[in-house]
Amino acid sequence: MQLTVLESPAVSSVMCCAPLVAAPLSSEEATELAGRLKALADPTRLRLLSLMLANPGLEACTCDLTEPLGLTQPTVTHHLRKLTEAGLAVPDRKVGNYTYYRVLPEALAGLAAVLAPATA
Repeated sequence: MQLTVLESPAVSSVMCCAPLVAAPLSSEEATELAGRLKALADPTRLRLLSLMLANPGLEACTCDLTEPLGLTQPTVTHHLRKLTEAGLAVPDRKVGNYTYYRVLPEALAGLAAVLAPATA
């Protein structure tokens, strides 16, 4: 069994913009934020994140995600690629023919910080 550590694509930024309560979004910031939220708005992708977050190391193998989701491996890989493009997950390593993906908790925290209302 061969283990390959994958190079993680650079996440453009953990937090795309200032919190919404701090200043109005620019057109570019709104586009970037909408892309990340669109990736999260899919029920399958939310379930993928949930499954990965429940695992040690915040990761999961594509082979372990097909059965709980009732989807084929190519479909799971498609959804994981969308999460990766949104900067919310990264392919972490390959073991043989299988790829492990890892959630980027700092990216999720960045989204939460942008959306959180001001607290007293």
